[in-house]
Order: sequence, then structure tokens, then C-alpha cells
Amino acid sequence: MSIKQCSFCATVESEENPLIAGERVYICSNCVVSAYKILFGEEEPEATPTTSGTPTLYTPKEINALLDEYIIGQENAKKTLAVAVYNHYKRIFRETVSEDDTQIAKSNVLLIGPTGSGKTLLAQTIAKFLNVPIAIADATNLTEAGYVGEDVENILTKLLMEANGDPKLAEQGIVFIDEVDKVARMGENRSITRDVSGEGVQQALLKLIEGSVVNIPPKGGRKHPNQDFIQIDTSNILFICGGAFDGLNDILKRRLGSNTLGFGQSKRSKKEEQNLLHLVESEDLVSFGLIPELIGRLHIHATLGEITQEDMVRILVEPKNSLVKQYQKLFAIDTVSLKFEEDALLNIAQKAIERKTGARGLRSILEEILLDIMYELPELEGYEVIITQDVVCNQAKPLYIRDKQIA
Repeated sequence: MSIKQCSFCATVESEENPLIAGERVYICSNCVVSAYKILFGEEEPEATPTTSGTPTLYTPKEINALLDEYIIGQENAKKTLAVAVYNHYKRIFRETVSEDDTQIAKSNVLLIGPTGSGKTLLAQTIAKFLNVPIAIADATNLTEAGYVGEDVENILTKLLMEANGDPKLAEQGIVFIDEVDKVARMGENRSITRDVSGEGVQQALLKLIEGSVVNIPPKGGRKHPNQDFIQIDTSNILFICGGAFDGLNDILKRRLGSNTLGFGQSKRSKKEEQNLLHLVESEDLVSFGLIPELIGRLHIHATLGEITQEDMVRILVEPKNSLVKQYQKLFAIDTVSLKFEEDALLNIAQKAIERKTGARGLRSILEEILLDIMYELPELEGYEVIITQDVVCNQAKPLYIRDKQIA
């Protein structure tokens, strides 16, 4: 028997919203009421019950294109995350009732990549365009329940606040847990003492990530018996965990037999060693210190590579909210034009690579370079400031141009 759906809004037939059948077409009662009001001049309601609270559902290619506008490189991670997010929200908002009782389970995501490679930015950008609430938590602040620190359930309190206190909206949101590698247990053997900020946190995360009804205090903090709780069902919340996993490369080398000790060992190039993360498997994550139960609930693994100098330069100038565009806008408020020479951008990118802070280190480098200029900025109205290679490398003064003459 085929599923009956409204030909106008694709709503499945229900007792609250029955369908009227025509020749190969159906119309639901909500659409009939809306059509009546349009025909007879009454104001149509802003949204029907079937569409309220539904985020914009983009295709994987559309999601990837949106990410390209803000994130440079990391093509594999963007593609993986685009498919995961599309499948997740398609499962929530487009799943129809079937006769075989098949239920599609959600797939959570684990992002693995060096610091500053764009893990947090990926989650923030996707949530922005999907118009869903997102909570970003740092796993290093979490402790096992009953100990000093932040309870795991407080992550959902943050999500509820981002949803303006609406539990139903929060249940369709995204939770990004950063620095999840910092809660890895020390060594592969279970500790005989309580690991309240490592394995204990991983155990507490299992219930949230798998999907269950959790009682949370509305304003966060510790639970106590006389407190009113809000119930949040995490079954439709997409969990994205991210971490640098420093030292995972060494585990991969051992598993792949690439020890450099002894005779006859073939040494990989630096580029090949950076690409080892793409070969990560569950057993490597267990060796790192994640418990198998947690890995089993993070079904999709996406890896991010180290950012090259060329990508660093593109990050500075190409994205919609690139740092160069931000500072140019900041200077334009004082009627000052800001320009960077190509060699200057290359040296800024090289400095960021040497500091090993990834793309997030670019802002601090630019702040150091532009500090003296911004100090005098109110007196530079009408000038064009050109940042050269000497300014970046030798702390020289930039070129000041007014009326096409060097000042």
C-alpha cells in the first residue's frame, strides 16, 4: 500500500490532518483552509503546523558550496560533514511512515585534525546556514557527575539557551564538543582509581550521544532534589566531536610498520606523514585512549590536514569574513585604505606555520603588525596604508600614500 501524502505540502495523512483524495492527487485539511482564505480575501497564516521550526534543508552539494565560501581547503572533511548533516536532517524532517517499521538511526561525527585547521568553524558555519541552535562545549571543563567541574548535562543547558528556551527547537540542534581528545584515558588499561576528568567523562557522554531523555536544570549548575527540570530528548541532536589527537600519528606509524628504528626501514616524507590521519581506524582511537563504546557512537570519522602556506594566504584574503577584509573594513571606518602586498601575505602565512597555531594564529600576527598603525589611525584620514614584506619581517614602517604621493 502506497503512502498517502498531500500533493501541496507533502504532509503524511493523520487523524489531525486528514487528506481529501482526487484523481492521483491529495490535499490535506490545512491546505484546504489556507486555499479558502486566499480565495476569499482572509489573511493566510504565517506558517502551518507542518512547517514551523523546520530548518532549511540543503543538499550535500549546496552545503559544501556554502562551506567553500568560509573555509579554505579541507575538501574531504567538508564533503563528509555535508553528507552527514544532510542525512541527519533528512531523517528528521522527511522520513515517512513505512510498513516495515524500519527506523533510521542517527550518525554522529568525529573530526580529527591539528589545532587551527577549522574543526569548530565547520560546525559553526553549518549551524548558521541551517538556522538551527548550536552549543559549543570544551571537553576539558567536564568532569564526572559529583566532582568539582562542569557536568556533562550542562552542554544541553547551553543548547537550550541557544534555542531561546524552546526544548523542541533544542532537540533539533547541533552539539559540538571540542578537545574531546583531552578526556582520553591514560594508557589502554583501565585505571584502578577513578578517572573523573577522563574515562569518567567519556562514560557520561555515552548517554547523551546515543539518544535518551535527559533531565537538565534550566539555568545550569548542579542538580538538587527541589529543583525543576526540563526534559530534553537527544535522539535527534547531532553530536560533532573534534580534537587534535596529538600523538595519533605515532600510533598509526606503529600499526603500519613505519618505525624508523633499525635497518632497512623506509622513511616517509613529511607530506606522507601528515596524510597518515586519513588512515585512522577505530583500533587506533582505542590505543589513543577513547573507550570503544564512545567510538561506536561516533560513526563518521572525518580528518583535516595541516594548513599549507598557500592555503594560509587564501584564508587571509578569500573567505567572506577573511581577516584582511575585516581589517580593511576597520580601517575604512577612519577613511583609511589598507593594502597588503603579496610577499607580505606569504610571510604572515609562514609565521603562522612556524608558530604551529594554525589559522587561528593569523589574527594575533596581524594585530602585532598593525598595532602601531592602528594607534595612529585617527590621524591618517585619507591615506592608503601599504603593508610590505619589510613591515612583516623587519618591523619597518609601512608606505603611506595620499593623493598618489608617498607621505
